[in-house]
Amino acid sequence: MTAPNLHHGPLPVVELPAERFALACGGTLLVTRRSGAPVTALRAQMWGGSELDPPGQDGLAQLTGAWIDQGTTRHTDEELAALLEPEGGEVRGDSLGLSGAIAGSAWPVLCDVIAELLTESSYPEARIEMQKKRLATRLAVEAEDPRSQGARRFKRLVYGEHFLGRPLHGDVESLARIHAEDLRRHRAQYWCGKRLLIAVAGDVDPVEVHRHLDRALAGLAPGTPFERTDARFPDRGECVDVFERERNQVHVYLGHLGVTRTDPDWVPLVVMDHILGTGPGFTNRITKRLRDQLGLAYTVHADIHSSAGLLPGTFTAYIGTSPDNLGVAIRGFRDEMRRIQDEPVTLEELDTAKSYLVGSFAMGFERAARRAGYLVQAERFGFPADYLAELPRLYARVGIEDVQRVAQRHLFPDNCAVSAAGPVSKERLASLLDHVQEPR
Repeated sequence: MTAPNLHHGPLPVVELPAERFALACGGTLLVTRRSGAPVTALRAQMWGGSELDPPGQDGLAQLTGAWIDQGTTRHTDEELAALLEPEGGEVRGDSLGLSGAIAGSAWPVLCDVIAELLTESSYPEARIEMQKKRLATRLAVEAEDPRSQGARRFKRLVYGEHFLGRPLHGDVESLARIHAEDLRRHRAQYWCGKRLLIAVAGDVDPVEVHRHLDRALAGLAPGTPFERTDARFPDRGECVDVFERERNQVHVYLGHLGVTRTDPDWVPLVVMDHILGTGPGFTNRITKRLRDQLGLAYTVHADIHSSAGLLPGTFTAYIGTSPDNLGVAIRGFRDEMRRIQDEPVTLEELDTAKSYLVGSFAMGFERAARRAGYLVQAERFGFPADYLAELPRLYARVGIEDVQRVAQRHLFPDNCAVSAAGPVSKERLASLLDHVQEPR
């Protein structure tokens, strides 16, 4: 069913024209120019990420990016900061590459620093050992934190042994197996030209940016293209895990394997999520029922679209509540999942969700970092050139029957993984699931 356009007023149009260049190192460069933009942003994306973590060294890819700014063969970390700070610049890294932003006219400084990090990062022993001690302290705290451990166990239930089910930063044990030479080796082997995609957004001349980056990245080895292995996940089904600790609250994660970002149902799923569990101002069903009507918690939410990537994300419902309300909370999640499958949403609910999505759509693209990030996303997912301009129209066309259809297709209330952390045993959680599960 195609709904009428319930958004009042003209639909927003966001255009992000970009010029494409082939870099001499083997990578791809995308540049979008916006006259008068006060900030220039750059995202250098590498294919692979945490999928490349060796056995027993979970977190290696993430730490390779996070600690890449600790020094190069030419500059210490303090000297790198001194290059950026006068222009308001900053750079940060992760498992997939580097992001940075700087005052618009200083873009060559940002390009040079990021290129130096990509080609000459040295991971000085003393700096890496200091960072390891800091991270070990944080990981030790997280190892006893119920909410963190509940989330970690939920991911393992859904993804099994796949890398998506492992902690991004690893744990205390895997961190102890990672040393400076491992970071150097990972960067040298996998952060290479043929796996590189760079997006630049700002008031810049695309041709000038291309010439500058070609010179700056002359030392980056071409390497080999990335080849993804087939992904295998456990079948959906009811399963439980707990992190048992004496606390006043229990953290509950309920859900299952979700969808990829390229799933043809992604747009109506976004609308469904805003009605079911992520809508603004506490307007969504799960918040209204579990928070406002039942008074179970202040923080409660559910969605399937936000974690979707090249690989499937998860449908995840979360609540922090008292141990006495654990069964009521689980029943509430499942009841709302079934209700959105069995009963058409109201026109008012649909209008509220779509008006919010369409009305807020253009706001984020005022930021240069968002524009550079979208260029990378569009390239990774293979979006057509007009996708950004078309997306508000796609939201506006979603109808009542579309929401019900995707809920029936993509929600599995009777085949959920449930992770609980707090004063609850695995036996009690399993018994609650048996108790709250009701026939369709």
